[in-house]
Amino acid sequence: MEKSKLIKYAQLIAGSGINVQKGQKVIIQCGLDQPDFVAMVVEECYKLGAESVTVKWSYMPIAKLNYNYRSLETLSEVTDIEKAEWQSKVDNLSCLIWLDSDDPDGLSGTDNEKISKANMARYPIIKPYRDALENKYQWCIAAVPGKEWAHKVFPDLPVDEAVEKLWEAILYTSRVTEDPVSEWDKHNKTLAEKCAFLNKYKFDKLEYKSANGTDFVVGLNQKGIFCGGGETTLGANVYFNPNIPTEEVFTTPVRGRAEGKVVATKPLSYQGKLIENFWVEFKGGKAVKVGAEKNQDLLEKMIAMDEGAAYLGEVALIAYDSPINNTGILFYNTLFDENASCHLALGRGFNNCLENYEQYTNEQCKELGVNNSMIHVDFMIGSKDMSIVGVTLDGKRVQIFKDGNWAF
Repeated sequence: MEKSKLIKYAQLIAGSGINVQKGQKVIIQCGLDQPDFVAMVVEECYKLGAESVTVKWSYMPIAKLNYNYRSLETLSEVTDIEKAEWQSKVDNLSCLIWLDSDDPDGLSGTDNEKISKANMARYPIIKPYRDALENKYQWCIAAVPGKEWAHKVFPDLPVDEAVEKLWEAILYTSRVTEDPVSEWDKHNKTLAEKCAFLNKYKFDKLEYKSANGTDFVVGLNQKGIFCGGGETTLGANVYFNPNIPTEEVFTTPVRGRAEGKVVATKPLSYQGKLIENFWVEFKGGKAVKVGAEKNQDLLEKMIAMDEGAAYLGEVALIAYDSPINNTGILFYNTLFDENASCHLALGRGFNNCLENYEQYTNEQCKELGVNNSMIHVDFMIGSKDMSIVGVTLDGKRVQIFKDGNWAF
């Protein structure tokens, strides 16, 4: 890939992505796949005035060995070093960049139940740190190609060609043009206009229908708002873009109001494994039944992770005619596939999808209907023929999506 394009991408992540401010600390989490590009991002952060940039490398084969050989007891432990790192993030409000290049099948063959139990044990210890950080720091998830991921997406190509082709797809869908910052400014404006249209109606519920079997109604929060694109931190008031790429306009539904069946239109990569050809049935807001052709047991364990895992935390609207979907590529990566078409998320909701959320405590947001869970897992339900109708409290019906795309 041309170095000039990669530099523009690095500038986009450091600038429009986390929008690092002078004197801030930055943490980059990444695999071993693209060290030269990671160095570019580090340099761009320093050019923008970062005080320090710490790179935390990971390697999925080692993670797999840990899951296979370590005991449940040691996997469940949160060490003093980890606690100190979390506290440092809280104290410094460090910016976080996650450069995702994971192999979608990288943890195949590991014990699903063991991983789930370890995560469940760790969550109550880590949760207070996450709560203290929520909406107060800048973060950005972007992607770089790994060899295994590229081979999964383009199995018929030699590995080097597959990596190059995946680079091209990542840069295209991330709007890395001659002037990516300007492109993102325009894109964020478009998403804000869609949010404004939806928010003026204060919809009571959304009705979904698709020929593949999706027939679903979800209740919305009357204090809720649709969001999309960039966000602003509490306190420091710094604008940043948490996802590169993004196409979604989303909100947090009210817990306990979801009925019907949704059929996934893309595989879900979860814990290093793929859940394929699956569906979820809701009753009283809760996922009460699931089915999948592959890794159904993983899906069942996912919705049993804690009391809130079977409830919805997000409703996201994305046109079927989106830049990501139009590539014709199945990325096997949630960052991209969730932004190809409409999706839902099981688990934790977003406090900042409530009006004046900064005035509420986490407990008050929960009382207002924001779901609480240790997980937040997006899965894709958008289809070419999908219809979505918004219904207001007084019964007015507004066609939001028709034939898979925005109807307004």
